[in-house]
Amino acid sequence: MFWQDGQLIYNGKYKIEKYLGGGGFAVTYQAMHTKLNRRVVIKPPNISVQQDPDYPKYVERFKKEAQMLAMCCTDSHPHIVQVFDFFEADDRYCLEMQYIAGQSLWDYVRRQGALPETEAIKYIRQMGLALVDVHKKGVLHLDVTPPNIMLNFDPAIPNSGKAVLIDFGIAGDMSPPSTLSRSFGNKAFAPYELTRKGIRRPTVDVYCLAGSLYYAITGQRPTNSFDRKYEQEELVPPKQLVPSLSDGVNQAILQGMALEAKDRPQTMEEWLNLLSSSQANLTRVILASDVGVNYQNLENLLKAGKWKAADEETTRVMLKVAKREQEGWLNFQSIENFPCTDLRTIDQLWVKYSNGHFGFSVQKRIWLECGGKVDYETECLLGDRLGWRVKSSWLSKDKYNYSQNALAGHLPSAYAARLLSFLSYQWLLLLSRPDL
Repeated sequence: MFWQDGQLIYNGKYKIEKYLGGGGFAVTYQAMHTKLNRRVVIKPPNISVQQDPDYPKYVERFKKEAQMLAMCCTDSHPHIVQVFDFFEADDRYCLEMQYIAGQSLWDYVRRQGALPETEAIKYIRQMGLALVDVHKKGVLHLDVTPPNIMLNFDPAIPNSGKAVLIDFGIAGDMSPPSTLSRSFGNKAFAPYELTRKGIRRPTVDVYCLAGSLYYAITGQRPTNSFDRKYEQEELVPPKQLVPSLSDGVNQAILQGMALEAKDRPQTMEEWLNLLSSSQANLTRVILASDVGVNYQNLENLLKAGKWKAADEETTRVMLKVAKREQEGWLNFQSIENFPCTDLRTIDQLWVKYSNGHFGFSVQKRIWLECGGKVDYETECLLGDRLGWRVKSSWLSKDKYNYSQNALAGHLPSAYAARLLSFLSYQWLLLLSRPDL
């Protein structure tokens, strides 16, 4: 180790608390920002790398990582580690990052064993949503594996775990691979085209994330893709290891881990759609909340097919989550700060008990088909597609179709959306959130 516990660095700005670990290029330390009294992670290059003749090249790559990570977390995505600073201390470049209290998915599964299907999907879907945002910025992570998925839990709130993507150390843009990238990638979870040829495409991240879901659900590492390709070893279907696994999730994992890139979903959005479709038949939804809201009544109403009462209950719990019960409507800040865990719980309940016919995610898919913009024209197109608008007129509360004969995405209703504004404009802001 280069720094000792309790050591002050960078003119006393940081106090090293403990060594966290590291890989071939960089190491990480838990530290305290002494002026802000904020716990952070400091990541400098490994001492051994500094003796390498190619060290200047590694430093350039390290600088690029800092720049890419800063770009990816510009919008403070809840599932991407935040970068705070990049500086030089003791002749080493250092990256200051957000400290994630918790443990990696790798360690969590090792200690807890294979996770329940719904819990595993919750974390993996959060990672997928983060990667959709990363890919839009032209960046690939290339190592979306269990050690790089941190789980943060609030011990006071049941089922409050949140996944955060860390370590962009081998991330690259979507340009042709450099020689430096050819040797990277976790071989237990990476496709052979990355580890053997350094090929970088969105399908690499699809494979890695599907492999991480395989591990989370089975508790076992999947068959090495290199051995599958060149030794003709077979990938054991996860359902063979976990017979209770739903067919849809089993198929989503196998498609995401198809040996050849051309046989996988070509974008992260496509793979997430496979996963979302499979969730309609999940046996149980974890009633998770980041703020302690109870969703049992909503589940009971949806299970009984009481769509109108469930729609009204959705309005009630959304206001409770946002602490806007007295106001009776949600403002822009409420939408921006609405906890992603609660949003996903409400959505999963609607998706499950409507067999994939209703829910926020269904509405979002249709919104994207309408152009995915937040403007009045898109609002009207969405209203027409969801049956919220008929002959250019928005429906009143008593005109909604509270049955499964309604158009896909009709519920939760536009009347609930009017909590946000007179029209449903701000509802589009809710659907545009990257964590939905």
